[in-house]
Amino acid sequence: MLVLKYLLMILGVGIFGSATALVLYDIYLSAQLLRLLRRETRGADEGRLLDERPPRPVRWRLASQLVLLAIVPVLFALSIVVIPDGSAGVRISQIWGARPGTLYPGVHIVAPLIDGVVLYDTREQVYTTSATNAPKSGNEILTVQAREGLNIGLAVSVRYRLDPQRLTYIHANLPQPVGDEVVAPTVATIYRQLAPNYVTREIFATKREELRTSAATAITARLGSDGIIVREVLLRDLKLPEEYAKGLEGLLLKEQENERLGTDTEIKQKQVRIAELEAEAQKAREVKQAEAQAQVRVLQAKAESDAMQYTLPLKQKQIEQTKLEAQARKEATLQNADAAAQAKVIDSKAEVERQRNLAEAEANRIRVTAAADSERMKFEAAVLKQNPMLIQKIIAERLSDKLQIMMVPVDGKNFFANDVFRSAFSGTGPGSTSDDGSEDPATTALASKVQKRQTRRP
Repeated sequence: MLVLKYLLMILGVGIFGSATALVLYDIYLSAQLLRLLRRETRGADEGRLLDERPPRPVRWRLASQLVLLAIVPVLFALSIVVIPDGSAGVRISQIWGARPGTLYPGVHIVAPLIDGVVLYDTREQVYTTSATNAPKSGNEILTVQAREGLNIGLAVSVRYRLDPQRLTYIHANLPQPVGDEVVAPTVATIYRQLAPNYVTREIFATKREELRTSAATAITARLGSDGIIVREVLLRDLKLPEEYAKGLEGLLLKEQENERLGTDTEIKQKQVRIAELEAEAQKAREVKQAEAQAQVRVLQAKAESDAMQYTLPLKQKQIEQTKLEAQARKEATLQNADAAAQAKVIDSKAEVERQRNLAEAEANRIRVTAAADSERMKFEAAVLKQNPMLIQKIIAERLSDKLQIMMVPVDGKNFFANDVFRSAFSGTGPGSTSDDGSEDPATTALASKVQKRQTRRP
């Protein structure tokens, strides 16, 4: 709606400017036309005829119509009033004065050129005073007198707001601005009326809250009658005269010292009382312990006396039980000895039987082995008898490079090593021939092994 108002204002001003430009343009054209005509005419007759010709007419009618047309949007724009948030308005008529009713935030229509609107801030405001002269704060200094006549500086803050429903009364009856002309004098007056009811020390120490409460009640009632709603009244600080403050500080220190000494005395008394109580408690505990110990001894004596009645029969039963246990152990020992002897006999018989079985098994094994060896030797003898050169081949295969000593028969008949050693030591070499003139392969191989072994010896 505010945009519409501004657009209407711009439209009206534009149309009014267009009418003015139209009139000026027509006047300008008429002047130019007259100047050109006067320059072209020569002679008095022509000049007389030119003067008799009417100039270019100005379009006054069209301009007046445009002016009337411009007045309409301007008047409509002036009739629109927009009240912002946090504010309220009072409608003021040029004929009847302040009109009843409050205009709240939003869009309102008023009579243009007759009614006007005065805005008031309905948000909470704070009136603040200072206890001392503080150049940076810029607040008013509030000084009151106590009952002794001493001047005390008060730092007060009052939160208040205007009652929107009574803005007409405020506008018609209260001076403006309300905070400086109404709130400030009221607060200062009430505090100055109440302060003489108290002494300085009471205001500073014990009855400070009472003074604030009384002042808050009086300020709320006084300003509430004028349409001002008080939210809270705060008493932030007090400023005492310097000399009185020093004396009061010393007195407070002495009182604190006195209270401290009184507290220390009470603590000492309590400590003494505690010691007495602890001594009495210890005494009572010791008496109780002695009585308990005596009772325990009496009970123990009674128990021992009662126990002795049953001790002798019990001892007799224990002796009989010991005898029975000894006899049982003796019988058990005899039985164990008999069992051990029988076990040894059985073990010896088992050992003899085992030795006999082992001997029989060993004899059987020897007979079987002898029979097998005999059978094998018979078989080998038959094979060697059929193939005499087989033994030489077997010995040659089993010979090792590490062999150093060889036992041979004394006579050396029919033994292949005689020819090998003979050829090796005679230097004939491994290619010697046999009796029939042919080279023996086994002999040749054995001779080469023997020669290699001789070359390896250090």
